[in-house]
Amino acid sequence: MKKSIFDTKTIVAIGVGTALFFVLARFVIIPTGIPNTEIQTSYAFLALISAVFGPIAGFFVGFIGHALKDITAYGSAWWSWVIVSGIVGLGIGLFFNKFKVEAGEFTKKSIISFNIVQIVVQLVGWGLVAPVLDILIYSEPANKVFTQGLVAGLWNIVAVGVIGTLLLIAYAKTRTQKSSLSYEE
Repeated sequence: MKKSIFDTKTIVAIGVGTALFFVLARFVIIPTGIPNTEIQTSYAFLALISAVFGPIAGFFVGFIGHALKDITAYGSAWWSWVIVSGIVGLGIGLFFNKFKVEAGEFTKKSIISFNIVQIVVQLVGWGLVAPVLDILIYSEPANKVFTQGLVAGLWNIVAVGVIGTLLLIAYAKTRTQKSSLSYEE
């Protein structure tokens, strides 16, 4: 029988992850001075969810969490950025097996790989996809949305690089390494 991509573990991760992403996105933010652009600690948490539970959980936590944040903060969702939050979770999650966090082996090599992935995903998402969608969906001026996207992306990269890496190191230490158990006769 084929395994479902929406197993119980993934569904629970989406539910709990979305709730925590929403709380962090609404209440644990730092203004940047650029209108409607803040340093978001929620993306560090999104990176943790994506690296542990994979691309499906990462996508839905980013997408639903960001949509809920926008709806409760502004009255409606800013769909171009909601989509990119999902893409960021998906993109980082696509490499979750490579990071080996669940196996308790988040090594220096894994940390470097994780940060290369998150930097590329966020630069593409916030520096290219979000501004283009802003222009296509909302007819926003290019100079404004590319500035917003790049500022948001760079701060998200820093937040994920520092807080996200620390969260993943701490999480990996809670996992039992496969090679740590031995058989005694």
